Amino acid sequence: MSEREQPLAAGSTVVSNEARELYLAVIRGDGKLPLGSNADQDVPARDELVRIGLLVPDSDDPTIFIAADPTQLSTSLSHSWQRQALELLSRAVSLPSELQELAREFHTPKHHGGSIEYVQGKALIRQRLEQFRESGLEEALALQPGGPRQPDLLAGMIEQDLETLRSGTKMRTIYHASTRYHQPTRDYVATLARAGGQYRTLDEPYTRLIVMNRRVAVIPIADDMSLAAFIYDPAVVNYLAEEVFERCWSRALEFEGARTVPQQVVSRLRQTIIDQMLEGTSHRVIARRLGISERTLARHIAEMRDDYKVDSLFQLGYVLGRKAHESTD
Repeated sequence: MSEREQPLAAGSTVVSNEARELYLAVIRGDGKLPLGSNADQDVPARDELVRIGLLVPDSDDPTIFIAADPTQLSTSLSHSWQRQALELLSRAVSLPSELQELAREFHTPKHHGGSIEYVQGKALIRQRLEQFRESGLEEALALQPGGPRQPDLLAGMIEQDLETLRSGTKMRTIYHASTRYHQPTRDYVATLARAGGQYRTLDEPYTRLIVMNRRVAVIPIADDMSLAAFIYDPAVVNYLAEEVFERCWSRALEFEGARTVPQQVVSRLRQTIIDQMLEGTSHRVIARRLGISERTLARHIAEMRDDYKVDSLFQLGYVLGRKAHESTD
């Protein structure tokens, strides 16, 4: 590539004012500039015109420069620069995939026994997770306690998660059983399940966990999820994947977003409600722990009153307490 074909920096001009004035002086004359005929202060301008191709040596007399047609030069440089721009764009698009393996190795600590990286702030935690997603995600395992997801959060996640599944990533997620009563979560799960995502629900307590490619595990450190630990130790990551996630997965029930809630899920959820009520826990706290609304909790209690053929909550508590006492005898 010649020097004149090099693209200019943004905002730069092709011809300086001094070179422009010299070129105009040449074409307003006889269109020729003999070597050595110009003053010393014109030498940089002449060299600039020669460099970009607006002055070219006369084929019959190398000591004379002839003015070239700016239109032809413009067309030639425009085509050359457009070609270079397309090449640069193509390289820019392919660069992430070309450096994918190097990026994975760079972000995987090689210290003996692995390491733990603490990330503070929800925005930085999400950014760090996104870096792993973009670096080539083959498998993602997630334990997501806390009940239904916020509708706006689900809406913001669905396209990104669909793109991840289309790229070939295997995704398995466990939600709390209460998500089966939440329409936005059901719709989200149904859409992703059709794209290949796998979902199950578990009604017992469990902690939040994300495992990516069996190489890094992410667990919360703060209750408000503002501090997370990214664990790179292979032994710990394998333990969390096999002994925590896989064990929970084996006990969880398949969930594909269907509106009908399996009786097994209903029975387990109601048993948890019964246990909480016998401990004297308030309805508001029970609903929060189960990730359901107080209205849904009230419906479950009303249906249990019908099942036990009692009219009041006090009577239901008495019957449940007597049954619990009989089971311990």
